[in-house]
Amino acid sequence: MDTISPEHRSALMKRVKRSDTKPEVTLRKALHRLGFRYVIGDKSLPGTPDLVFPKYRAAVFVHGCFWHGHECRQGRAPTSNVDYWGPKIVANRARDARKEQELRDLGWRVFTVWECQLRKGSADDTVAQLAERVAKDSAEGQA
Repeated sequence: MDTISPEHRSALMKRVKRSDTKPEVTLRKALHRLGFRYVIGDKSLPGTPDLVFPKYRAAVFVHGCFWHGHECRQGRAPTSNVDYWGPKIVANRARDARKEQELRDLGWRVFTVWECQLRKGSADDTVAQLAERVAKDSAEGQA
């Protein structure tokens, strides 16, 4: 059961940002330090990926665990307003899969980074693995 009023909950939800979130900025800064250059939120691509690496034909989505139904502690299903959130999160996941497939059909490589992967202690490993995959997979595709 929700412990705050519907009005207060609505006000909180309106403050949730769509871009420039803390996980997204963390990833952008770390990749930039490693020498990667990217386009932020390219609206010409399906799903408007958070980061686009034209040089590598790679697109990266930074997903919030709650909003995209990740199977981690932060992604657990809400216990209030289940009739709304259940279908909402299922629809978000279906849209994510559809947009990723559209990008792949256009020849893009798609990577997803979850909010929980960018928390303290795991962010460095996540960034290093992503950087390696973006650069390595691209080099293999051109060989």
